[in-house]
Amino acid sequence: MKSFEYLTPRSIEEATDILNKYGNEAKIIAGGTDLIVQMKAGSVCPSYIVDIKYIDALNRLDLDENGSMHIGAAVILSRIVDSGIVKNKFPMLHQACSLIGSDQIRNRATLCGNICNAAPSADSAPPLLCLGARALVADQKGMRTIALEKFFRGPGHTVLKPGQILVGIEVPKMADRSSSHYIRLTTREEMDIAMVGVASFISLTTRDKVCNDIKIALGAVSPTPILVSQMEAAFKGKPITIESIEHAGEMAAGCCIPISDMRASAEYRREMVKVLTRRTLTSICADLGIQS
Repeated sequence: MKSFEYLTPRSIEEATDILNKYGNEAKIIAGGTDLIVQMKAGSVCPSYIVDIKYIDALNRLDLDENGSMHIGAAVILSRIVDSGIVKNKFPMLHQACSLIGSDQIRNRATLCGNICNAAPSADSAPPLLCLGARALVADQKGMRTIALEKFFRGPGHTVLKPGQILVGIEVPKMADRSSSHYIRLTTREEMDIAMVGVASFISLTTRDKVCNDIKIALGAVSPTPILVSQMEAAFKGKPITIESIEHAGEMAAGCCIPISDMRASAEYRREMVKVLTRRTLTSICADLGIQS
């Protein structure tokens, strides 16, 4: 691992100035659980490390007046797991974050780092996609908001350009009469990477069993985490039934592009998308007190 200069900006403006000055020679570090591994392997060799955890604005974890949650780029995963806000208001995200790594990893790693690493198997991504999360991106021109489904470009690649920084994630308030659930398939229960991950969300109208909104997001079965297209158009305004749950599983499986590798075949992954979609939706129906 080659030598580098370690920089500790105290504001977003100072951080973006540094990134703009050094371009591709600079890398951001918050937790470092991915970056340090890449540096030791020699796949990443920055001349400047920009540590953002000392920026107060990036350590926010709170709700705004509309009930939306803000998670700053320096907020570690264990803080999210321990947060009553996340556990009570966004239980699917709490569930997913508790699955990432070990206690030691969660005490260092950040949610935004997990997103910026852009692994197709990232556990946090499908729940955030289902919840309609938005990425807050800053550069020298100011701040802009990007829908998370447009943030990922491919394995290890995002829309971020040199000089830009993901400063946080915004998660809108969950609708009334709604529920969500995330399931991942792994060989081991702990310290493993998802072979398949499925997150689902349903909100109901004032009439029992009638779908007002539905979202299903998949991980580890496409080059990026994906939000299943056309799901809302197919189910909004219709009752949630056993048949519709089966159909949702088929739709989800038809939208993914799995690969075969040493961990699972493409055919197995596609079949498990069907299974896990049905399981997440069935769990949501139980939470909402409806018989599918």
